Amino acid sequence: MSRFSPAPQAAAPIMRLIPLPGHGPEDVVVDAEGWVITGLADGRILRVNPETTEIRLLAHTGGRPLGLELFEDGRLLICDSRLGLLEANPLTGEVKTLLHKLDGQPLMFCNNAAIASDGTVYFSDSSKRYGIDEWRKDIVENIPTGRLLCRRPNGVVEVLLEQLHFANGVALAADESWLVVAETGVSRLMRVWLKGDRAGQAEVFCDNLPGVPDNMSTGGDGLIWVAMAAPNNALLARLHKAPYVVRQLASRLPRAVQPEPERTVWVLALDGAGDVVHNYRWDGEHYHMVTGVREHGGRLYMSSLEEDGILIVELVDSPL
Repeated sequence: MSRFSPAPQAAAPIMRLIPLPGHGPEDVVVDAEGWVITGLADGRILRVNPETTEIRLLAHTGGRPLGLELFEDGRLLICDSRLGLLEANPLTGEVKTLLHKLDGQPLMFCNNAAIASDGTVYFSDSSKRYGIDEWRKDIVENIPTGRLLCRRPNGVVEVLLEQLHFANGVALAADESWLVVAETGVSRLMRVWLKGDRAGQAEVFCDNLPGVPDNMSTGGDGLIWVAMAAPNNALLARLHKAPYVVRQLASRLPRAVQPEPERTVWVLALDGAGDVVHNYRWDGEHYHMVTGVREHGGRLYMSSLEEDGILIVELVDSPL
């Protein structure tokens, strides 16, 4: 287990923003041709050329797409918070459902995923109590009902971990011997071993993060990249220690008086020991609440639940 230890702060990089024709690109993935794929609040899945900024409509889920991943054959996996686990054909735009219910109950909050080389999909279901439109209630009340699940290529679904505090980002180790899942509600990353003598065992990967982890991805160098949506909030931390009835009342207060995330652009990269290798945090005046991050070709591609564009950070001159 690693407890958070900050890496050196990065210098100001070269940043540019690609505006999108819609709101809330929650996650990003880069395809084989270098185009960036993202999903908007209205259900559209867009494919964006980061060089020309050309934007094409790839598909439409009819729900609210969050986490995105690509199968080796180019099919797009979509975690749709309202519709479950979906698959889109990037050539035709056809969308089909892989999983909507488990044990007869609809998935409440399908959020993020990682795909193994054999086609197994590991994914998070953030809450059994609230969906995407009430995510703040789940964070404030802090009742651990999140799950980490997997869907085998034959369609069999297994629950790997339960009682997670808002299960969120999922990322596989480069050798696929373990995976990490984020518990946004307690600022913690959990590791689940998939191979070897410890297969099936879970342990803390990195604890006491100074902010709230969101989506995760595995970089080309094998590092686990973590989108940090915001720093921890002192008022929220105090609320989490209060009796449930107090937290429940607080979660139903008008948003204007609830704890508001601090604006920042922030991502971390961790090695296999759970130690922080890169700690990139910049001013959030023009972009904030980073919920997705991909490292690709000397760049970081970032997305946000609260913004209308994709942020690209050039890391060519960084120690990455």
